[in-house]
Amino acid sequence: MTPEMMPGLSAGPDFSLFTMALFMAVGLVAIVLFATFLGTLTLPLFFATTFALEAFLRVFQRSGLLAVRVALMMFRSLRRNLLRTSLTYVALFVFTFVLTLIYSIVAFLQSVQEEKQQDVKVIMTEKFQVPSQMPPRYTTDLIALMKKELPPESQPKSFKDDVMTWGFVGGSLDPNNKTLENSLFMFAMEPHSLLTMMDDLGQKDMPEAEYAKFSAAVAELEKDKRNILVGKDKLATMKKEIGEEIKIYSMNYKDVVLECKIVGTFPDGRYNGSAVMRLDYMIAKLDDYKVQKGSAHPLAERCTNLVWVRLPNKQAYEQLAAIVNEPGKFNSPAVKLETASAGIGSFLDAYKDILFAVKYILMPSLAFIMALVVSITMTIAIRERRTEMAVLKVLGFPPKSVFWLIFGEGLLIGFLSGLICTWFVYGVVLVMFPGGIKFPIAFFGTFKLNPLILVYGPLLGTVAAAVGTFMPAWNGAKVKASEVFSQVA
Repeated sequence: MTPEMMPGLSAGPDFSLFTMALFMAVGLVAIVLFATFLGTLTLPLFFATTFALEAFLRVFQRSGLLAVRVALMMFRSLRRNLLRTSLTYVALFVFTFVLTLIYSIVAFLQSVQEEKQQDVKVIMTEKFQVPSQMPPRYTTDLIALMKKELPPESQPKSFKDDVMTWGFVGGSLDPNNKTLENSLFMFAMEPHSLLTMMDDLGQKDMPEAEYAKFSAAVAELEKDKRNILVGKDKLATMKKEIGEEIKIYSMNYKDVVLECKIVGTFPDGRYNGSAVMRLDYMIAKLDDYKVQKGSAHPLAERCTNLVWVRLPNKQAYEQLAAIVNEPGKFNSPAVKLETASAGIGSFLDAYKDILFAVKYILMPSLAFIMALVVSITMTIAIRERRTEMAVLKVLGFPPKSVFWLIFGEGLLIGFLSGLICTWFVYGVVLVMFPGGIKFPIAFFGTFKLNPLILVYGPLLGTVAAAVGTFMPAWNGAKVKASEVFSQVA
């Protein structure tokens, strides 16, 4: 996560949109190249599968069934032009890979914007100002308000575990040479909140061994106010290691220098570029500023950026929102309360045009091209095989058998390309990117492939092949033997 990705610290929609569009374009090229490599790599698996299926069908060859004879001819036809079959498979593999990856991202963004009815996270922010800057007392005021005015069944299960405060601290390791490499953006928060409120960092979200390791890092964070956790990518960028002590010259808290020690990191994944410091250390440094300068820091009463609360259900949120909005509760400055999904949806409004284009223009276009590739390939094949179609008619094959011979070839390539692509790639991604694929959009740094692609991939390949093959198969079935042989003569 970076400052411009976070609510209230955006560098502006235009900059973010440009960055996102540029990253998506470069990422798409890289993904296509990677998918082409994987598609070529899996060609032996594709042909091995077709040989295995053909061998299985040969067991029923003596049955004399027309369907078996047609199916065996279909498998032999795939080997008629190995180059064309291979190129068609790789092309469908690439399109399936790209579409299922895009689907995973779009589906994830939609899921985080869906309103939950139970276990609802809500965010309190300043109402009329961006970035949100609230007094630190607002957290304790909100807790006191919930204890006093919310009915017991609507209160958080634990006021310690289900309330989280965020302060944003941006800094540089070199005050005179501020670069992306030596900059650091941190969440100032209570250490235990990492395990109870942060997505993907709870006990139920990680393997037992990984959670135990991260819990130990959080325990180190709690030992000393100066301790911080830094993501793996950021550690590499800054060329620092766990155990090193660093000085961070704050950029948003002017004249505040943080003397920190790196005591741990995050599990590989979404938080690789993030860092966390102790909230009480930030408050202490602001108190030190007042002692040294004789006056409070300009941001001393504006150092709380977000307050998160987990409530039991949506009704509890509506009750709390009504209480918070009552006159005299939070007036200086005024605040707003919204669900996390609504807050994320509002922030993603800056990206809605790109996401709309991806969902309703790019994805359908890729699916259309996918079907077009099959259609062109099969049309060329049919033109080359008109004599064969005519001979089959003379030998007594009905038009529907000729249709299914051609249609089945397309379906087989489409189904196997979708199946091998999604199942093989899903396994590869799990091994190569256990924390998720790095594809930053808004404040989401990584994405994991949606398991549904294991079903949607083969289905997508089959449907695209069916659409693309139908007309060539229909035209092949209508070939008239008399016309073909008269032209040959």
